[in-house]
Amino acid sequence: MSDRTWDWNPSEEYLTEGLPPGVVAEVERLATELAALGPDSVRVGRPVDREGGLREFDFLAGRGFISFLAVPRHECVYVCHITWSG
Repeated sequence: MSDRTWDWNPSEEYLTEGLPPGVVAEVERLATELAALGPDSVRVGRPVDREGGLREFDFLAGRGFISFLAVPRHECVYVCHITWSG
């Protein structure tokens, strides 16, 4: 288990505006799981051919995805964008 955390970037209000509560809950669950991966979170999702940078991860059977940034020196995963096509 990791001591890393996650946060919204820019803000929860901005990123979740208009999204169903279940979608927000799933994003929060995924962000918690990504933070728990610790340093390995820089390799999760797309792009698959390199580490670091802005990453994408599908959720809810491909009906949406999150873009996140894992910053090892901050020991934090930042959720930067949510796309929902539900």
